[in-house]
Amino acid sequence: MRALILVGGYGTRLRPLTLSCPKPLVEFANKPMIIHQIEALKQAGCTEVVLAINYQPEVMLGFIEEWQEKLGVKIVCSQEKEPMGTAGPLALARETLDDGKGTPFFVLNSDVICDYPLKDMLDFHKARGAEATILVTKVDDPTKYGVVVMDEYGQVQRFVEKPKEFVGDKINAGIYVCSPSILKRIELRPTSIEREVFPHVAADNMLYAYTLNGYWMDVGQPKDYLKGLHLYLDSMAIRQAALLAHGPGISGNVLVDPTAKIGEGCLIGPDVSISAGCVIGNGVRLSHCVIMRGVQIKDHTKVDLSIIGWGSRVGTWSRLENHCVLGEDVQCKDELYLNGAVVLPHKEIKDSVPSPAIIL
Repeated sequence: MRALILVGGYGTRLRPLTLSCPKPLVEFANKPMIIHQIEALKQAGCTEVVLAINYQPEVMLGFIEEWQEKLGVKIVCSQEKEPMGTAGPLALARETLDDGKGTPFFVLNSDVICDYPLKDMLDFHKARGAEATILVTKVDDPTKYGVVVMDEYGQVQRFVEKPKEFVGDKINAGIYVCSPSILKRIELRPTSIEREVFPHVAADNMLYAYTLNGYWMDVGQPKDYLKGLHLYLDSMAIRQAALLAHGPGISGNVLVDPTAKIGEGCLIGPDVSISAGCVIGNGVRLSHCVIMRGVQIKDHTKVDLSIIGWGSRVGTWSRLENHCVLGEDVQCKDELYLNGAVVLPHKEIKDSVPSPAIIL
């Protein structure tokens, strides 16, 4: 089986992190975001994954060299000369995705984190004889989204964009199973699978929706990224509790890389991930935050609701809160207060940032 991951463009919503690497390679729970998806695809029986890319292809090629062997999955790039939307990349990779035997393939958006019920979704797709199956997830407020309206068997009847009146509470979760016959509907041009292809498949009664029971989050921007980490760690606590940190000073769900060093008298959690090579000083308080690879946090500092980018250093007796995002290699002096500061890579911060601001 094959799969295509829509790696996409510049990841502007996740800046300043995406100024250092493409969005799918930004760490999420201590490994690149896209690795979570490729591991799930492998478990579902995929042997080849196509990455549809149009930004920093040389970085993605380096990633493939590093991870292809580790994961035991063939990874290939399909490079777009111009942004091709969500359907164009399928036409571009047509020869790879269609094996000539009618085998279905997966299509995933690269910033979706969930339980990935890919095997169950594939079985559902085959049982219905569908041309395409959309993963849908239930939301509390469907008025913000495009709603998928379907019958009790999962057959999609129509799509309603940001409905004023209640028509349903299931939205597109950004993961699809497609049969190769769908490729005949897609021209080699920038085009949207959701707006220009799926409505025609639905009109032919060949589009179905599979409802996700577990958590789901589009982690393409910092606030949602932190919410996604909370949901992911919650799921880990149920399925893989042994991989979470335990012991004195750990509160709630915390993921710590074995190579990270943590000082004495720290209070860490809930919802924290600490990546490889990090050094956390004495008396540090971390909550609802992501500490990326190689970060140093000095003694008696408090970090809450923030993301600290690779190789950054936060001085002693400092406080970071309210969705601070430090890019790569940001150096913060001692005794600073940062409130909602978004700091570009390789900056030195000498003064407090008392109200939310972007530091260029």
